[in-house]
Amino acid sequence: MSAAPLSSHIHPCEALNKVWAWARTQGPHVPAELGINFALPYLIYVQAERPLGQVPAFVAASAPPMLWSVVRLARRRRLDAFSILALTGIALSMLAYLGGGGITFLRIRERLVTAVIGLIFLASAAIDKPLIYHLARARVRTRPSSEANAFDAMREHPVFRRTMMVLTLVWGTVLLGEAAISVGLVFVLSIRQYWVANPILGYGTLGITTAWTYRYAYRRLTPLAASQVKASAPVRPAPRD
Repeated sequence: MSAAPLSSHIHPCEALNKVWAWARTQGPHVPAELGINFALPYLIYVQAERPLGQVPAFVAASAPPMLWSVVRLARRRRLDAFSILALTGIALSMLAYLGGGGITFLRIRERLVTAVIGLIFLASAAIDKPLIYHLARARVRTRPSSEANAFDAMREHPVFRRTMMVLTLVWGTVLLGEAAISVGLVFVLSIRQYWVANPILGYGTLGITTAWTYRYAYRRLTPLAASQVKASAPVRPAPRD
């Protein structure tokens, strides 16, 4: 089946409505995210570096983002593919911090967590179980049942399966690339510069890849969903003369 879209892109008014809806629901959380994941770790490291040393200060500065992730998972009160992936990342981060060694090796191990998650994405694609499908399904399950049913109705279609596979491969490759760049930054930036540059790299990569994901999925799956609705619509009898 051709993926030629009925509407190849989101209408500007619809896009603005989506942005406005996101700003109303998620906007208030943005300052907290930036504070806990960006500003607070930097301030903790700057204040703790002299009295504690580089390694203890780095571990202390890494605590707020990790604790924030645990709190967010606890508030979800459900175990799904997204939660399992997040817990895996937290567990790997803790192992990285407990591994000992100097500050350089600590930062490298901490960034290798991203590489491991990227490899999980690629491995899931290699065994034909694309991880993006399970993450998307977990997200859809929080929405009205009609959306969840429509999502499940598409899962065996070749266009849908290829879309999930492409998204999984892209995310795995992007995460590996981000990890490689981050490891490179370890050797060219001071620790304080690293605390500023690394979150910018992470948030920038996440934002760009997420935006591309929504656009690609919309263009590929909107016509498929429309055809599914059309196929399931009851056939009306032709009017009699």
